[in-house]
Amino acid sequence: MALLTLPGVFSPISDSWMLAAALQREPIGPGARVLDVCTGSGVLALDAAQTGAHVTAVDVSRRAVWTVCLNARRHRLPVRARRGRCFEAVAEERFDLIVSNPPYVPSPNPDLPTRGPSRAWAAGRDGRVVLDQLCDEAPYHLRPGGAILIVHSSLIGEDATVERLRGAGLIDVRVVERHTGPLGPLMREQQEAGTVPSDVDEEDVVIVRGAAPRL
Repeated sequence: MALLTLPGVFSPISDSWMLAAALQREPIGPGARVLDVCTGSGVLALDAAQTGAHVTAVDVSRRAVWTVCLNARRHRLPVRARRGRCFEAVAEERFDLIVSNPPYVPSPNPDLPTRGPSRAWAAGRDGRVVLDQLCDEAPYHLRPGGAILIVHSSLIGEDATVERLRGAGLIDVRVVERHTGPLGPLMREQQEAGTVPSDVDEEDVVIVRGAAPRL
């Protein structure tokens, strides 16, 4: 699917396509409710919309929200786009599937950036500021039997994600896909800044899946 991205919006890369493929293996379709958190260009939201699902895309960036609307209109797909961090724009809503490619690159700054393109990747010194919030709050936004798919680098702790989702009440939590490769440009930059160990040459990009218990 050809996508347009406004200046300052992160274009899809390998982890986006990896998660998109995993989304397509989920049993969603007409009538399902899907939420794409940290949507960026909207690639995951648009993929879900192609199945006939009712899709909401959320991002903290205004430009990302505009980009989703632009791409949805261009491809004639119904996607509801909302601005907000994590789940604040869908506070009382529940979904059959939540997908997220959140910011997960460690940064010298402990706080999240409030403007600029780094909002798409910078996630505090341990790379987990957004990810931990997603793990803690996701169970409150899943329907019974619903699932969440999150993609991130093994450098920020895949076991921590699994345990956090389990601790929040999800079941059958596990890594469902893994791709090993050289560090990407953003991780290399942070290696030079000292937030990623200097002796690391490779990383695993993993997809973690968890499910809400059925009633």
